[in-house]
Amino acid sequence: MTTIEANGTNLEYIEMGQGDPIVFVHGSLNDFRSWQFQMEPFSRHYRTIAYSRRYHYPNAWHGDGLDYSVNLHAEDLASLIRGLGLQRPHIMGSSYGAYTTLVLANRHPELVRSITLGEPPILPWLEDTQDGAALVAAFTMNAWEPSKRAFQRGDMEDGVRLFINGVLGQGTFDKLPAPVRTAMMDNAPEMKAETLSPVYFSKFTCDDASEIKAPTLLLTGELSPMMFRHIIKKLQGCMPQAECSMIPKSSHMMQAGNPEVYNAQVLSFISRH
Repeated sequence: MTTIEANGTNLEYIEMGQGDPIVFVHGSLNDFRSWQFQMEPFSRHYRTIAYSRRYHYPNAWHGDGLDYSVNLHAEDLASLIRGLGLQRPHIMGSSYGAYTTLVLANRHPELVRSITLGEPPILPWLEDTQDGAALVAAFTMNAWEPSKRAFQRGDMEDGVRLFINGVLGQGTFDKLPAPVRTAMMDNAPEMKAETLSPVYFSKFTCDDASEIKAPTLLLTGELSPMMFRHIIKKLQGCMPQAECSMIPKSSHMMQAGNPEVYNAQVLSFISRH
């Protein structure tokens, strides 16, 4: 691991390979380790960098985490790119990391060569339709609020369990391999910060998405929760130039659920850009 100062905080990262740069941006309850199935294959042809976002393992905390927002993480990412002297890297984002990547590409287009977005959780986009609002309500009732209450009473493991089960189905957390559960628990403090942050869902509109000119690949998992399918469909409408693909036999964490297909599709995309 190496540390870089970025936007007033220290971020841990790992890198492999040489060539055009790729930056991997992880999602909630994750850190740079979530790209373990991508680092070596991608590094055969590219300079690959995976970092842990602010408040995520193993970064030291500065502050109480209540400023956790996609805008903050996008500015951290912009600062990391500049600090490492990367020339317009390809950006691969998963979940909240994909949300972060979207905001970066809109605010700092000069820093981005292409973007790959794995199901960004832009939940406010769902609230303007009856079906979408129902999905958000179910997520809030079954995952977000129960998890938040568990964190508030100090039960970190139950907070993580309730969130994972609420998103991916009852019993999912306890069925995960022990190393995966351990890695999630390493990030339980940041998940608490997410649920308590008043600015978690920073404003990002369809017009913002439509302004992005970087080549874009939208990815969804065949087994992913329906709310992510709805968001990807809306993104397609806002970004008609974007390519879209489904990763078979995989849910939301598709880069780990089916890494062979994920890697092949993403490598094919970035090789053309």
